Amino acid sequence: MKHRGRTSSFPICRERVGRTLRRIAGMASLVILPAVLPAAGEIFASFIAPATAQNLRNTEGDLLVRRDGTLLAAWADFYDGSRDDAPARISAAHSNDGGRTWGDRFTLQENTGKANVMSVSFLRSRTGDVLFFFLQKNSLTDLKAYVRRSVDDAKTWGDPVLVTPEAGYHVMNNARVIQLKSGRLLAPVATSAQVWTKNDNFRTVVYRSDDDGRTWTRGTTLVSAPKRGAMEPGLIEMKDGRVMQIIRTQTGYIWRAFSSDGGDTWTEAEPWTIESPESPATLVRVPGSGEWLLVWNPKVTWGNPERTVLGANHGGVRTPLVAAISRDEGVTWSEPRAIESDLANTYAYTSATFAGDRLLLTYYHFPQGGKQLSLKFESVPLSWLLAQ
Repeated sequence: MKHRGRTSSFPICRERVGRTLRRIAGMASLVILPAVLPAAGEIFASFIAPATAQNLRNTEGDLLVRRDGTLLAAWADFYDGSRDDAPARISAAHSNDGGRTWGDRFTLQENTGKANVMSVSFLRSRTGDVLFFFLQKNSLTDLKAYVRRSVDDAKTWGDPVLVTPEAGYHVMNNARVIQLKSGRLLAPVATSAQVWTKNDNFRTVVYRSDDDGRTWTRGTTLVSAPKRGAMEPGLIEMKDGRVMQIIRTQTGYIWRAFSSDGGDTWTEAEPWTIESPESPATLVRVPGSGEWLLVWNPKVTWGNPERTVLGANHGGVRTPLVAAISRDEGVTWSEPRAIESDLANTYAYTSATFAGDRLLLTYYHFPQGGKQLSLKFESVPLSWLLAQ
């Protein structure tokens, strides 16, 4: 069905969207704009991997645009429960029509962990090879990152290479690995000795590779933050050659730190200006333009702007999902635009991929109070984001 410029098989209540957007307070005094499209294009959405009673969770995915223009999506496919340590394989599916429909899922990575494999990152290196990163989870004290290589555009894959050999629990979110202008690869990790304790004490560290992912070196600096610690980092290279790291925290704000030596050492982390619950944000550069794109869950208020909704889970709800553009590397931002505005659902663990004049997103779609997490896809014209 078509609604307000968006084509989707999922109904959207116009009145509810309006009420929702008026209730949301994002970044200082900015107002989130509804998804009204210019004539240049449409937003369309689909479910890549709908959850079922037998498959409760499909999350933490990424997209690859293959050389023939088809899309490859891969994600963590939990087949016996939905907890973070439940059994999961990495499944994948192809789309031949830009993401409007998806083929049958197939197994990209068997479950080689004692618990699961999860959290996909794709990177097409400047060499032309495709790198496929994932996590292998064995216990609450043992989580490691691996990478596999394809030299034939993701048709076949080489053996896994260990990225994080040190002991401990090493979290790398989906869609997180970047390549610097120098060719160096950076893999941002949050590490802790053990998780699900009263004090996990996560700290971030960045692994780097100067041989296109064949060998990896752990960075020098461990970045800290209050409460549960510095979690789920993301990276972006700045125009002056520095790298900025964004960090999920329990403080109500995204934090950030900077590196001037290609990801080895970092400044102390400090709060950024972006308010958010304990939820991962995605920060990427728009190809060819220099703008930054931020996709995140903003702070939410219900009627009374002085009262923030703080739930027991993650310090607040992971809804709505919005996007904003910065033309000065994060100093100022455009007014946020709603990617998802239905507060009956939560949305997180976004991947952002650019294909021509479009932004392709994946994220989990999780009804509040439910038990099933589905992987959703959305295709957005860049003109819609940049015309602000």
